[in-house]
Amino acid sequence: MVEAASTATVVVREYDSARDRGGVEAVERACEVGSSGGGKMCLFTDLLGDPLCRIRHSPAFLMLVAETATGPNSTEIAGLVRGCVKTVVSGTTHAKDPIYTKVGYVLGLRVSPRHRRKGVGKKLVDRMEEWFRQTGAEYAYMATEQDNEASVRLFTGRCGYAKFRTPSVLVHPVFGHALRPSRRAAIVWLEPREAELLYRWHFAGVEFFPADIDAVLSNDLSLGTFLAVPAGARLEGVEAFLAAPPPSWAVLSVWNCMDAFRLEVRGAPRLMRAAAGATRLVDRAAPWLGIPSIPNLFAPFGLYFLYGLGGAGADAPRLARALCRHAHNMARDGGCGVVATEVSACEPVRAGVPHWARLGAEDLWCIKRLADGYSAGSLGDWTKAPAGHSIFIDPREF
Repeated sequence: MVEAASTATVVVREYDSARDRGGVEAVERACEVGSSGGGKMCLFTDLLGDPLCRIRHSPAFLMLVAETATGPNSTEIAGLVRGCVKTVVSGTTHAKDPIYTKVGYVLGLRVSPRHRRKGVGKKLVDRMEEWFRQTGAEYAYMATEQDNEASVRLFTGRCGYAKFRTPSVLVHPVFGHALRPSRRAAIVWLEPREAELLYRWHFAGVEFFPADIDAVLSNDLSLGTFLAVPAGARLEGVEAFLAAPPPSWAVLSVWNCMDAFRLEVRGAPRLMRAAAGATRLVDRAAPWLGIPSIPNLFAPFGLYFLYGLGGAGADAPRLARALCRHAHNMARDGGCGVVATEVSACEPVRAGVPHWARLGAEDLWCIKRLADGYSAGSLGDWTKAPAGHSIFIDPREF
């Protein structure tokens, strides 16, 4: 898979771990350092020596690099991009049956600062879209932060993508002390088979719900699925629950991102570091006080991602909060710095998700139709479909 640029000095090809790993890591470092110029803080990602960690658990994946010559017998990596293809729910029929669509997801686009504004990014995206088409994908989509103007301009201005959805990343620090379990909720662990039944029932019509949810739930990085119901409610198996669910309930699963990558906040002022350290000292000295403390985010830390967050009923947000507290304690025991989730603006249980606004982000998802034509059918052109109340975030590519 090779594409020559118009100047014949750049080729786009598939990533080769034996020859490209060092060059890829150099580009990743250069992009992180470049984003923190001017004394601003940035979030550095350590992929733990595995550039494929964010896509290798997907059904089909590919990583491309853009290589440029630096001399008669030498080259360097100028940019890279990752992508994966999967089948997800794109809508429902008039009978409320799910419509499944094959999509390609573009992520991890990086261009070395010294090679920007030369068309490298677009070449990488174009080549990735070509692979998407070869695998039968009908749509391509990407995600970025809403204030990432350069990325938004590239995809919407030059690559033909349309702004599509605006979910929010909600992040909560992991305190030094454990959070008290809710007395008004009963939390039950579900086996992967039970979780699959519940998810296919509840998320059947939710956008981006993966057809291979069974593979997600049985992955070693998935630490469990938990169902919360009002205290005192009787649970006699998932089949009975689906036949007669309680008036209110909530569910979520926990994904261990810590074993895939680590994060680190760089460029923080010394005073901020000292203040955060002081909160941890107080928390360790008097954990019974339950004083919120800021974990050490200025050194490599891990996170647990909460996916499959949903529920129903008037008390669903309260039950979701109980689940988040349970996940917080799991993350504390696992040595993580934060727990995070991503939800749509209208997600019914969003109000129950505890988070610190300054740690989160507002995302923008953009989408593009890859097929040359489409049938009106039950869905029509997905790029023009209105947003639903919920959206499913696949933890494999978070």
